[in-house]
Amino acid sequence: MTTQSHLIVDLSAVAPNRRRGGDVRAMLTPTTVGATSGFMGMAVVQPGERVTEHYHPYSEEYVYVVCGELEVDLDDTAHPLRADQGLLIPINMRHRFRNVGDTEARMVFHLGPLAPRPELGHVDTETAEPAEAAS
Repeated sequence: MTTQSHLIVDLSAVAPNRRRGGDVRAMLTPTTVGATSGFMGMAVVQPGERVTEHYHPYSEEYVYVVCGELEVDLDDTAHPLRADQGLLIPINMRHRFRNVGDTEARMVFHLGPLAPRPELGHVDTETAEPAEAAS
């Protein structure tokens, strides 16, 4: 039996992170709720926007598309990804997301296990365009 209370985090309570393009919000994390095995968040990607290529050396990433049409590059191979589809991205697989539709796309993501230190969990392999990086 757990003694920890339920912790609810509203999307609007988390500041957008636009460093890699899109609007990425890590919601349930070690910092926000004391998570110990991974973290979860939401990415909101507008038409024409992308989340730049990166990989996770310690974590698998689970993605569920809530709405919209995305294209995901997995190690340089493009795959369509649409609403009501899930995706598992293995450890060390390079990936980027592009909104290829004409409406906003939203995807929930979860990564686990956690990296030994937060700065080791995410490796960028490209940089965002200045317009994508603007807050």
